[in-house]
Amino acid sequence: MNLQDALARRADLRDVPSIVVGVSAGGTRSVAARDAEVDACFRIASLTKTFTSAVLGLALIERGIALHTPAIDLLPALARDWRADRSLTVEQILGQVSGLRESVDASAVAGLGDGTFALQEAARLVVRAGSERRPGERWSYNNGNYFLAGTLLEAVTGTSYELALLMNLLRPWQLDGTGFDPSSRGPVISRDGATDYPRGRRPSGGLWSRVPDLLTFGERVIGHPTLLAETRRPRTAPDDPMAYGLGWALGPSGQLFVNGRLPGYRAAMLMVPDQDFVAVVLADDERALPALARLLSDLQRPLTGDDLSAAIDGFAA
Repeated sequence: MNLQDALARRADLRDVPSIVVGVSAGGTRSVAARDAEVDACFRIASLTKTFTSAVLGLALIERGIALHTPAIDLLPALARDWRADRSLTVEQILGQVSGLRESVDASAVAGLGDGTFALQEAARLVVRAGSERRPGERWSYNNGNYFLAGTLLEAVTGTSYELALLMNLLRPWQLDGTGFDPSSRGPVISRDGATDYPRGRRPSGGLWSRVPDLLTFGERVIGHPTLLAETRRPRTAPDDPMAYGLGWALGPSGQLFVNGRLPGYRAAMLMVPDQDFVAVVLADDERALPALARLLSDLQRPLTGDDLSAAIDGFAA
């Protein structure tokens, strides 16, 4: 497939101001763009969760800490304020089956500022709010899970979330175009978006990235058997709203997919690990998801036969 020609032919994407799409198939890459450079930097919003999940998973694997470890055992600094179920595990947090009460909103986290302890204090608000249901009982998309995941990464590595992400994933995997400072990355600034993002929310949606970096990220996850096995193992029940692993929704033929949204931006990514396939699309229009979902679905359909457009479009981000 000529990806540039395919992008040009799609009438459903013509109203998107800037768009970049990339595919890696068996290690061979193709990247296409319209009204943007192929390595342009966009907000990736909730695709950040896949990075947080991956780096926390790697940190635990390296230290021999099981994903089913109760989170409170790793977070003694929060024990005094812990009103959540004390059996809650790391994998239940990453798998969005924590049962935590969804009462900590963006304004509450923004009010914590951007200081050294902003992320830990955001996590404290989450566990202080308690649980709505038993861990593992029901899938529910909750950004608070990832405030807690970022704090777990800090506790396990003994450093800040940002530095742990840099030293344990971004730098080793050579993802030089990915980070939290857009000014150093030549960002695509959407007319509808803002560049600031509270530090306490960063593990759930704060990253900027580029299509080439995201293709590398997908390739590296697929190429790490232990991390991939944990990432793609469902943590949800058959009657949950969707099948979900660690940071990714799961498709019927082994696909992993996710999308993200912030004002002025939309990002979506899909992997078919058994086919060594990664596809990603970034745009500066948060309303573009239905068209982006159709594009990603069409790119993977020759490999799986599945129409995933509705599933990708319906994802909770």
